[in-house]
Amino acid sequence: MAVNVSKMFITVHDPDEALGFYRDALGLEVRHDVENNGFRWITVGAPGQDVDIVLSQPHGGRSPAEGDALSALVTQGAIQAAIFSVDDLAATFDKLVESGAEVLEEPTDQFWGVRDCAFRDPSGNLVRIAQA
Repeated sequence: MAVNVSKMFITVHDPDEALGFYRDALGLEVRHDVENNGFRWITVGAPGQDVDIVLSQPHGGRSPAEGDALSALVTQGAIQAAIFSVDDLAATFDKLVESGAEVLEEPTDQFWGVRDCAFRDPSGNLVRIAQA
């Protein structure tokens, strides 16, 4: 039995700001952009990979109480969104810095054996990027 990752979700407050980070700075491609009842779900992904990342708003498809709770967690930076791997960490780091992304950690050799860096996306999610 084969199990594959198909989709993952990252909660974002402003879809357009999220596109500035995930599409424009990080280089993911937009696969779908859907609006329903005033909320947007934008699907992005790495070129050549079948994994979809759905950027969704906290109140889209949730009760007001659930949306408020999720929004508070995202705003506090309490949620790790994703760990990406890239073939050129230095170039990716520089591109994200130039975009104005909030740097949490510059490229560092970690004790667990990877070289990576960390940013916050515009919504406050923690995003790590590792050298492939």
